[in-house]
Amino acid sequence: MKPNFETMTRKELKDYVLAHRDDQEAVDLLMSRRSPDSEAIWYDTSLSQAQIKEILEKKIQGKI
Repeated sequence: MKPNFETMTRKELKDYVLAHRDDQEAVDLLMSRRSPDSEAIWYDTSLSQAQIKEILEKKIQGKI
């Protein structure tokens, strides 16, 4: 008998998926719970390493 995935926390579901990697239903539900891409931070990949470093340093300083 399968557990009720809907009532599991994200961590419980993740642990279950790691132990039962072939359970596609659990994997699909775990993936549906991820953060939407609209909340992700996208960076321009054409920037140089120095530019990326500068941006990240500013982001880090803003969090401190």
